[in-house]
Amino acid sequence: MHGFLKGQLARRELFRGGGLAILPAWFRSRAAAAPAAGLRLGADLYQSIGVRPLINARGTFTIISGSLMLPEVRAAMTEAAQHHVHIDELMEAIGGRLAELTGAEFGLVSCGCAAALTHATAACVAGGNPDLHVRIPNLQGFPKDEVVIPGYSRNVYDAAVRAVGVRVVEASTAEELESAFGPRTAMVYILAGPRANDGPLSTRAIAQLAAQKKVPVLVDAAAEILTVPNVHLEKGATLVAYSGGKCIRGPQTAGLLLGRKDLVRAAWVHSSPHHGFARSMKIGKEEAIGMLMAVEQWMKRDHKAEWNEWLARLDHIAKRVSVIDGVTTSVSSPDDLSNRTPSLSIRWDAARLGLTGAAVSRLLLTTEPRIAVPPGGMRGSGTQTGVSVVPYQMAPGDERVVAERLHAVLSNPPRQEPVRSEAPAADLTGRWDVRIEYLASASNHVLHLRQQGDRIEGTHQGDFVSRDLAGSITGDQVRLQSSYTERHGDSLMFEFTGRLAGDEIAGTLGMGEYLEARWTARRHAFRRG
Repeated sequence: MHGFLKGQLARRELFRGGGLAILPAWFRSRAAAAPAAGLRLGADLYQSIGVRPLINARGTFTIISGSLMLPEVRAAMTEAAQHHVHIDELMEAIGGRLAELTGAEFGLVSCGCAAALTHATAACVAGGNPDLHVRIPNLQGFPKDEVVIPGYSRNVYDAAVRAVGVRVVEASTAEELESAFGPRTAMVYILAGPRANDGPLSTRAIAQLAAQKKVPVLVDAAAEILTVPNVHLEKGATLVAYSGGKCIRGPQTAGLLLGRKDLVRAAWVHSSPHHGFARSMKIGKEEAIGMLMAVEQWMKRDHKAEWNEWLARLDHIAKRVSVIDGVTTSVSSPDDLSNRTPSLSIRWDAARLGLTGAAVSRLLLTTEPRIAVPPGGMRGSGTQTGVSVVPYQMAPGDERVVAERLHAVLSNPPRQEPVRSEAPAADLTGRWDVRIEYLASASNHVLHLRQQGDRIEGTHQGDFVSRDLAGSITGDQVRLQSSYTERHGDSLMFEFTGRLAGDEIAGTLGMGEYLEARWTARRHAFRRG
């Protein structure tokens, strides 16, 4: 589950970049063109239903299907699918073997890292008690129903913790942390990353205080490499969760929970196939065995050789594009635990080539051969721009395809469509009442606009939150954008594009990862006294 952003959020996909704005329209066109013959096995499996595979030069983002499972993992899952077992017995055996491999007291395979977070939270509030379990997420009457989260750890993925029904208590200083603990504190949740390594709110400092309070600490290390002995447990954490479909290269739908045996076993009680709130988070025998095999292989893999292979792939790409006049490259090799991989920066002058990094990333994603690189491109000083290439999930030979495609694009940039400069067809200043038709519902919003020339600014009042808005009008074509970020990290981006006809605008609303909707806006008719 969790993409490539970990710092604050530097992992998991977060799909806020403009590079994904083209996907909904592309999805509709491909769905309409899907062949009627149906699914067929073979190298063109995806193409047989109208889906275009891609070369992953971006990282382990869930939206582009994470990592590729190891051959041994695929073989283990195929074998596991041919036999029946008792799932409780299987998970008990896997838990013991994970303990042997990782050095943790016990282990659990979950339905992704998010499920591991949810099951761990349930274990901390209910402890395996079925009387409590069947009432989750209604925690009324529970002795413990609060989770302490340091401010820097608030993120989109703590929704998996909140799903249990707990109340979040934030702490941004050592003093706030001390006062955050109380008789109802069930757990502390920490997002692994640089800010959890040092200072008064580090994992070690929090774990020491939590131990005094007899409160367990859960670390979310979704996209990190698996360390043995485990770095987080050694710092005093009680539990640590990982994504299985990233660097470990297990099933994309699997995750790991490692740590204190009683709590990990209680987490299993609060997960499927047992009934209750977590029934939807089912892990099958195939994924469970596949995840165990991925951990077995992790202990055997030559990680240094893998790193050198990644560097060799980047070197091949760098040499190919560096022959283009004005193109420069550099390789960075970060040593943090999350998404540990080198990356290649390719830079050029946008004014000179007539092409931005964002345009190149969109072009690579929408043409053949289809290549995913980090969306949005890179920005430097002045007109400097560029793209980056991540070799983390590239297959052998992909570097040659990526190198040739980048060389072709940068050595002979495609002609850009001239920007239209028509005068605005009208002044949109004022209030506009907006009706948005989502896939299965509708909502009324309000836009307050102020226009100067062809530029527009104002506010966008949504269902709950008002946020700033900016855009433009060229002739009768209107484009408006607004965005805001929730306290816990969820970011909502709205891009209104439409055509003005009299006192009405109608068109398409792009919502990033939430795909598209239709919208209609009418100039508000104020009543006269």
